[in-house]
Amino acid sequence: MRLISLASLSILARVAVADNSSPYSLDSVQADISAFVDSNNATLQTRDTSIGCAVACAFLAFSRPNTVLFPNTASYNFQENRYWSQQQELTRPTCRFNPTCPEDVSLAILTFRVTQCKFAVKSGGHGAFSGASNIQDGVTIDLFNLKSVSLSADKTTASVGTGNTWFDVYSQLTPQGYTVIGGRVSPIGVGGLTLGGGMSFFSARYGFACDNVRNYQVVFADGTIRDVNFNSAYKDLYFALRGGGNNFGVVTRMDLEAFPQGDLWAGSMVYVLTPDTSKAITKAFESFAIHSPEDPYGQIITAYAYAQSAGIFVIASDLHNFTAVQGTIVSNTLRVVDLPALTQEFNASNPYGFRKTYWTYTFKNSAVLMDQIVAIYQEEVLKIKDAPGLVPSCIFQPITTGITKFFTKNGGNALGLAGQGPLVLVNIDIGWSNIADDTRVFACAQAIVDRSIAAAKAMGLDHPYLYQNYASQQQNVLASYGATNLAKLKAASQKYDPQQVFQKLQPGYFKL
Repeated sequence: MRLISLASLSILARVAVADNSSPYSLDSVQADISAFVDSNNATLQTRDTSIGCAVACAFLAFSRPNTVLFPNTASYNFQENRYWSQQQELTRPTCRFNPTCPEDVSLAILTFRVTQCKFAVKSGGHGAFSGASNIQDGVTIDLFNLKSVSLSADKTTASVGTGNTWFDVYSQLTPQGYTVIGGRVSPIGVGGLTLGGGMSFFSARYGFACDNVRNYQVVFADGTIRDVNFNSAYKDLYFALRGGGNNFGVVTRMDLEAFPQGDLWAGSMVYVLTPDTSKAITKAFESFAIHSPEDPYGQIITAYAYAQSAGIFVIASDLHNFTAVQGTIVSNTLRVVDLPALTQEFNASNPYGFRKTYWTYTFKNSAVLMDQIVAIYQEEVLKIKDAPGLVPSCIFQPITTGITKFFTKNGGNALGLAGQGPLVLVNIDIGWSNIADDTRVFACAQAIVDRSIAAAKAMGLDHPYLYQNYASQQQNVLASYGATNLAKLKAASQKYDPQQVFQKLQPGYFKL
């Protein structure tokens, strides 16, 4: 097969494929790449990653014009700057590939198999650590162009391309009076949040985002494009995608359950942290977590933060006003607001361009333990308080029995929490400016987590679950789902990706 076949394939790839197959196969792409290499006096005999990725980039640029971005160009630099963490932003792939349709993704996956080029996939790019959705000296597939959002005629399903951010999705659905279960910060991507579970403003009413996906459009390791849902031949894969992360394929579209939704009463009330105010907040949080099923419309996020410029700790009580709590109020933005604007407000406290680290753990609901964790957090943060640009937070969220009752829906999700609760999910979120401070900031985060888990164990309140979207790369997320669910995830990986493409060639994030 000579280069003329590439033109034919390029035409085919622009045509929607009704049966969810792909115009590409591993054999045809192998032949086309060999022809391309021969015509350019290159060789594929050396399987060095950098050489393989150079061939992959050149081949994709030739066969899919205007989809490949190379270093030292304005477009490449623009997309590199669209990552939340500095670690991801400073990661430099050999090229960036911007597919315009699922068939483009199919061609890319097969190209990487032929050339043995390692790759990453970016939806929103909100991961904290290098390699999550960008890759050094590999190829990053940026789903930026897969941004369709459509509401079904009966308004029960929203079909959403995984190149969307949640702000994109909400901005299109809100004027129609509908929404879906998704993220709470505007630039977070549809793909990563949902594949990792996906806490939402509406989780008490509907569960996590992954519990509300009716169908996944997935590009498999063999290049085929298939619909994966509870009624398909891929029930085991449907289960695995609900919390199993990026281990099974590239998801290019999700069909999400939609529901009517207007404006919300929401915002944030920020207090100066004092012992009395903090204890009142943790006690109110504990009570809320217990009684939440009585009012599934109520939500709470409690965040402790250090305001470096003022040299004080503060408490942000988001989404809920505990009127009995007494203290010095720094700000209060609680009001009636639409969903897109609310996600933009939450994004204002999550600025881009800083170095970042995320860590997580879970414990059984207890105000007393929360008080101990707050003290640990303060002690450790004060050790690094002079780090330039320091923004350290300790964030508590309840996983209530009202939320986990949805975790058995359509065969259940992979998280291993069905019927449990109330639990408290913790996110240790630290931002800072200088790479020179990495070691001590990471040590601070690790100390907070280790000491907090030890305190929970001492009280018999520890829990193994790790929420993927808040986890550090040092944490064993998938094992925290339990041995049974981990075995199911591994079985699905072996079944649908027998060559382990998404384990070996896509090494970033949390792997099986």
